[in-house]
Amino acid sequence: MAGQAATESPTSASFYPVRLDDPEAVDLTPANFPVHGDGVADDSAALQQAIDKVAETHGEGIVFVPSGRYRITRTIYVWGSVRVIGYGSTRPVIVLGANTPGFQQGLGYMVFFSGGRPAGARRNARGRGAAGRGLAGRGFAGRRGGGLAARGPRPPFPGTVPPTAAQDAGAGTFYSAMSNIDLEIGAGNPAAVGIRFHVAQHSFLSHMDFHIGSGLAALKDIGNESEDLHFFGGQYGIITGQTSPGWQYTLLDSSFDGQRVAAIQEHAAGMTLVHDQFANVPTAVAIDPGYQDELWIENSRFENISGPALIISNEDNPTTEINVVNAVCRQTPVFARLRASGQQFAAPASTYRVSSFTHGLIMADLGAPASLQTDFHARAMAALPPATAPAIRTLPAPDTWVNIRTLGTKGDGTTDDTAAIQKAIDSHATLYVPSGHYIVTGTIKLKPDTVLIGLDPSTAQFDLPDSTPGFQGPGNPQPLLATPLGGDNIVTGIGLYTNGINPRAVAALWRSGADSLMDDVRFLGGHGTNAIDGSRLNPYNNTHTADPDSRRKWDSQYPSLWINGGGGTFADIWTPSTFAQAGMMVSNTAVPGHVYELSSEHHVRNEIILRHVSHWTIDALQTEEEWGEGPFALPLEIDDSSDITVANLHSYRVIASYQPFPEAIRVARSRDIHFRNIHINSNSKVDFDSAVVDTSLQARVRYTEFAALNITGQTPAPPPPLPAAVVAPGAKLDKLQGGFFSISGGAADSQGRLYFIDSHWQRIYRWSPATHDLALISDAPLQPANLAFDRAGDLLVTSYDGDGTVYSFRPGSTAAASGNFTWLKPQPTANRPGMTPYLALSYWGSQNFVAQEAKPDPYQYVAPDGTTFIPVGADFVSGALSWGVKMADVLHAFGLAKPLAGHPFYLTEENEHKTFSAQVAPNGAFTGLKLFAERGGESVAQDSAGNVYIAAGDVLVYNPAGQQIGMIAVPERPVDLVFGGAGGKTLFILTHHTLYAVQMR
Repeated sequence: MAGQAATESPTSASFYPVRLDDPEAVDLTPANFPVHGDGVADDSAALQQAIDKVAETHGEGIVFVPSGRYRITRTIYVWGSVRVIGYGSTRPVIVLGANTPGFQQGLGYMVFFSGGRPAGARRNARGRGAAGRGLAGRGFAGRRGGGLAARGPRPPFPGTVPPTAAQDAGAGTFYSAMSNIDLEIGAGNPAAVGIRFHVAQHSFLSHMDFHIGSGLAALKDIGNESEDLHFFGGQYGIITGQTSPGWQYTLLDSSFDGQRVAAIQEHAAGMTLVHDQFANVPTAVAIDPGYQDELWIENSRFENISGPALIISNEDNPTTEINVVNAVCRQTPVFARLRASGQQFAAPASTYRVSSFTHGLIMADLGAPASLQTDFHARAMAALPPATAPAIRTLPAPDTWVNIRTLGTKGDGTTDDTAAIQKAIDSHATLYVPSGHYIVTGTIKLKPDTVLIGLDPSTAQFDLPDSTPGFQGPGNPQPLLATPLGGDNIVTGIGLYTNGINPRAVAALWRSGADSLMDDVRFLGGHGTNAIDGSRLNPYNNTHTADPDSRRKWDSQYPSLWINGGGGTFADIWTPSTFAQAGMMVSNTAVPGHVYELSSEHHVRNEIILRHVSHWTIDALQTEEEWGEGPFALPLEIDDSSDITVANLHSYRVIASYQPFPEAIRVARSRDIHFRNIHINSNSKVDFDSAVVDTSLQARVRYTEFAALNITGQTPAPPPPLPAAVVAPGAKLDKLQGGFFSISGGAADSQGRLYFIDSHWQRIYRWSPATHDLALISDAPLQPANLAFDRAGDLLVTSYDGDGTVYSFRPGSTAAASGNFTWLKPQPTANRPGMTPYLALSYWGSQNFVAQEAKPDPYQYVAPDGTTFIPVGADFVSGALSWGVKMADVLHAFGLAKPLAGHPFYLTEENEHKTFSAQVAPNGAFTGLKLFAERGGESVAQDSAGNVYIAAGDVLVYNPAGQQIGMIAVPERPVDLVFGGAGGKTLFILTHHTLYAVQMR
């Protein structure tokens, strides 16, 4: 069995062989703490005391750990924004001794990265601690999941030893890290896990060996990015689900050897593996049953893999996106297996190269049909080639580093260090930048061989004060940091801050060559930023629409990172300054570039721009648009470019977004553009209308989840004709009315007239097919969300206003015209035979309707005539919030519908892209839920013959057996589907801005 023939665990060289001087750091030495470092005495308390001291004195910073063996007997907590870094001639090792109590059953964490310290722990007066980085650091609109939990006693977190009510790291845990420290698990600890690392931006693990031995795994529930990790033995190397913010996890230049079950067991982690090695294991990457992932593997190696190298689950769903490029394999007889079907992709020889492996939704070009398939391209090799160069180049030897504090810089947040920094650069090739706020008032110009090394971009910053003279007024770009054309530069571990009143500023103007490197660099401004004096910055005014200081204008500076004529490698970058034109712009270059795990967020116009660029690969790009600053922001723009690969893109709009936006990626005048593993989503009601739009070719891709798309530059094929099986002969798609802000919530009355809501303007409209007329029915300021009809013709309206608001009125009545509505009260759930329930059609997550099947909604609103009711959850009645937004089904759905006699009821799931059928009980609960189709979206409807129509980019048409029989292409993204008109034979298609219709058979 693979896993039993592991090579002997080597000892890696220390990455930091000498201690680096940092006046803000805490040093774990016997002079400061009761530590032994002999591998025998228990050093748990001393190690925890050193970490606590950083959190108590500065709120963020570094703990230095010298060479030694540090035995622990309990979980060690690393607080948010603390970095633990080893140094010395040999790497320090954290050791879990044999048979340590608490590590035999379930889980037992050696090291736990936390999002906050226990209640009552002392905080630094300057407020820089991680406890202040949660909701305020992200903006209340938050990320793709979760919400505001009620305060109260926290139970012990599973896996803490001894059991402790620890706070997990999360979407607001920034800058935490561990580097150059090995972990070792002794015999008799089968539940031991080296590190829990559920963190967010600028958190990483690097230069570490994990000797897992008897343990369960080295890492569980990982986050952000890691470099140069090596895993030996254990049941697993990594076990993980989705990262805390829902972004990707990137692992570079790492290896797995001898795991007994699998090197990586995961789901939904956005796993991005570049230049990694897998040896002597049954499986390299196994995706958990029933789950998906966007798995990207590049330039990696597989040796002696006894079972399938890859096990792929959820194989028929478009959210499963798998791509491997340039992998070499030896003694790996099955490269991949689809878990459900058992289909295998076997090796062509004992030694072979996989040029590409793709599974998922594939499009050969714009306009080409999208099909779910697997492409496997492999050929035999005589022998494995030599290992390729690592993704991240090594740094110069630490004994060549010169501390800039010894060269006259102060880093005190007050002194102008510009001249001293420039003099240091002019005199020395490699400079070490300790923690400090280094005031800069002019451009810092690097020489071709300059290397700048910091250890924490939140504590080692180059800061441009507001209103610096040389950066004021209209004018040419003025960089804070500039590199020379073709330079061999490295910049790592440093923050660059251009503040908010410097309109000519560019944080970094990069012109260095193909071998240059920028790693662990933070472009400060916006979320997660501290002021130069160390105080916490609030990025918003009280309405979330601007900076608290009206002089600090959003979108008033040039791009934060501007790569103009240069290239190189850019890894672990966070660039969320709302003041910048874009987080990163690449222009006018054919110098190759590689991007790994770059987070660009919260800009007003653009997140990433490529103009006149060739030969670039962007892996694990993450973008996020906040509702205040980003309603019109374009995540990725590619103009006049070629030979570009974008892989494992996550593009997200926050839950509170209200402004529809046409596309996530805009392409113009470009060719040979390759998109792989594209994941675009929003748990708001205004996701991107399209994933990709090519403005030159007038073509677009609506699918927000797909594995592969190439843009060759060729003229795309026209859309397919309307499906003759369901559309009336000679019918066409008619545009009835446009100019809306964002419409949905449709319902048809007994005469076939369509009623719908433009929620932003709080208007309810009626479209009359017979007269081809649009009428305003109500514009009462009541925030209508969804509509239903009772048999008497009263319109029922679920409202976002207040808590549990449902009202009704008779359209056209005198009472309604004067605003005298009937206000309905929630009633306890009950069986209501003979009455008609109206139910949500679309759901963000399947947990809602699955829970409703298990336990009916606790409340119902009954129509005035007693014929119709709307079941609701307790969250609707109480007005519960998730990240400041109501997510109750009857509000968040794009429409409600009643069951059709003699047919199943259909509901569609937007996040997992699935559609289900169910029966409806007399109390409105679902029974007999079954998967109907592996496609899902914003709405679903069925005709009288039982054909099913799913709004999933376009309108996908299925017969009652669940077979797709056609597609109705729509010029805009459909969000709500309603049958109405004469005889119910008109399919009304609501997009955000336009109402369409097509006549059906």
